[in-house]
Amino acid sequence: MSKKSTTTDAKPKKTDSGSKSKTKEPTQSKKNSSVKKTTKTDSAASIEKYIEKRLTEMKEEHRLPPKVMNELETKLKDLTFTKKEFDEICDTVIDSYERALVEPGEAVGTVAAQSIGEPGTQMTLRTFHYAGVAELSVTQGLPRLIEIVDARNNPSTPTMRIELAPELANDRSEARRIARNIEMVLVESVASNVSIDLLRQAIDIRLDSELMEDKGLTTDEVGKAIQEKIKAKGEVEVSENVIFVYPANETLAELQRLSEKIRDVRVKGINNITHVVIRKEAEGYVLYTEGSNLEDTLEVEGINPDKVYTNNLREINEVLGIEATRNAIIHEAMNVLTEQGMDVDVRHIILVADMMTADGSIRQIGRHGISGSKNSALARAAFEVTIKHLLGAGIAGTKDPLRGITENVILGQLIPLGTGSIDLLMNPQGITGKKR
Repeated sequence: MSKKSTTTDAKPKKTDSGSKSKTKEPTQSKKNSSVKKTTKTDSAASIEKYIEKRLTEMKEEHRLPPKVMNELETKLKDLTFTKKEFDEICDTVIDSYERALVEPGEAVGTVAAQSIGEPGTQMTLRTFHYAGVAELSVTQGLPRLIEIVDARNNPSTPTMRIELAPELANDRSEARRIARNIEMVLVESVASNVSIDLLRQAIDIRLDSELMEDKGLTTDEVGKAIQEKIKAKGEVEVSENVIFVYPANETLAELQRLSEKIRDVRVKGINNITHVVIRKEAEGYVLYTEGSNLEDTLEVEGINPDKVYTNNLREINEVLGIEATRNAIIHEAMNVLTEQGMDVDVRHIILVADMMTADGSIRQIGRHGISGSKNSALARAAFEVTIKHLLGAGIAGTKDPLRGITENVILGQLIPLGTGSIDLLMNPQGITGKKR
């Protein structure tokens, strides 16, 4: 009996000890996990601190341009890695960038000319391309590229893209109102007939009521615009949809001359903008114009002045300055090449834009611009109108510095490119041999 009692007594003790050990284990494992978590957070914080420190150092060293640095930060932001991995990434980016830099003495101009000229021969001669708007046509392809590098005063198809102010961007009626205010309206575009009334000795202008309503005009507004244009040369009489203009000089020649002048009187809108198209895009309603007048358009109420763009480089230069013009040259040239499917590196276009705008004004690449204004008379003569340049240089007694490539090729000398761009000087007296 005693044995049995001992066994029965012993069993509960085992279970108690087991339950005690079981209850102790979870608390111990919790402590261990909390220690692991703290070490993990500590290491993550130290890595984050290290990354921030390294990026700050890279910015201070200026080994990468700001755009590349921003892109690197953006792409690494959501990734997790060790310090070693981060260092490898940074070193690889710096190495790749430094390898991509142009070596001293490389013929960048020749490479750029080749890179743009060779694909240029494959471009189609399609002059017009409908750039998403059926009513408007824009010059594209080779003709447009020639316009850009020739820095033409007036492009063949000037156009503007105008975004509305954010609060009006999705309002169709406001877009129509602003388009009416921008589009140029002449007397002849709202008149059904402009004739000379010999009995009255006056010019008879019959207005089209439907066109007047469409353009948002009244007869009085048209009459006022005509009076402002002719001033004291005649008197304007306004009645319903009819305007009579009585010239001060009643001769037939004066009537005909004044009749032609009245046809071209601008009643409403901005000069040179002949047509406006409204198009719905992701950011709201956008206005596309046929014709360009950047200076006056920026003053129109209801538009977003930061989102107005024109393809007329001369206007950009006059209103916004040479830096904006340089950016526009790059943008326009890249648009033409990309639209034609040409994969040309933007750096070649940047070089061309820099050359065209280096002296603070737009210069074409040609005899009246960059090529015609080189310091070397021989280089100018090698390009075009040889005799004229050589005679002019001979009469003026011009000295040629022989610093360029063309003039040295003509003379059969070493050109200042690659290894030829370096001069080695040796001082024989400066070398002293050590006696053994």
